[in-house]
Amino acid sequence: MEPEFIHAIISAESAYKPNATSHVGAMGLMQLMPFTAKRFGVSNAYNPHQNIEAGIKYLKLLYDEFGSLELAAAGYNAGEGSVRKYNRSIPPFRETLAYVPKVMAYYRQYKRNRSLIALR
Repeated sequence: MEPEFIHAIISAESAYKPNATSHVGAMGLMQLMPFTAKRFGVSNAYNPHQNIEAGIKYLKLLYDEFGSLELAAAGYNAGEGSVRKYNRSIPPFRETLAYVPKVMAYYRQYKRNRSLIALR
């Protein structure tokens, strides 16, 4: 996965706050859900190294299945089952419809100016 895309996900998910916890229980920099953390062998979802390593593995799995960054982002947000359910398209959930363009805007910004990543 491209570093710019990983940083875009982190920006959208936690704004680089390693102890972030969402209202639905997602944890850490890449906001891993408990099931996803367990799936990828994470023992401490607030550990930045473990969190990012698992998040990258999950994003790669999503990208390999769906073939686009947009659908990988949609799957990351709404779950891979939702992308499958909606015929490999972005699920029509308000949060996901806002999330994907947000991630892609960060991604384009980081592609244009890689020094922004270094500031993180």
